[in-house]
Amino acid sequence: MTTLTTTERRSLPLVEVAIGLQTTAIFFQAATAGMLLVSSHGEVLHSVGARVMYGASMLYLAAAILAWRPGGGSPRPILYATGFLVLASVQVVLGIAHRPALHVPLGVLMFGLSTAALAQALLARRLGGAGGRRA
Repeated sequence: MTTLTTTERRSLPLVEVAIGLQTTAIFFQAATAGMLLVSSHGEVLHSVGARVMYGASMLYLAAAILAWRPGGGSPRPILYATGFLVLASVQVVLGIAHRPALHVPLGVLMFGLSTAALAQALLARRLGGAGGRRA
C-alpha cells in the first residue's frame, strides 16, 4: 500500500523572493552602469545598487540556510547562495578597484546565473506544488 505525503516548504517562498531581489538588483546595476557614462547621478545610484545587491546576496544565503533542514531539504541551495555571495564579494572588489574589464563580464555572468537560479526555483515550486510525492 502506498501513501501520499506532502512536504511542507514554508521557507521556499523566502528563497524565491531573495533570488528575485538579487536578480532585480543585478539588473538595476546594469542600468546604472550605463548611467555612469552619461550622468553624475549614475555613480550614486550604482553605489547604492551595489549595497542592495550585496545585501540581497546575503539574504539569499540566509533564506537558503533557513529553508534547509537536516533530512528535510537539499543543502544544494546553500552552495549556490554561497557561490553568489563569493561572486558578489569579488564584484565589489573589482568595482572599487575600477577594473571594468573584469567587473562588467562578471556582472553579466552573475545576472545570467541569478536568472537561472530564479527560474529553477520557480519551476521546482510549480512542479512540486502540483501534488504530493509517494512514500
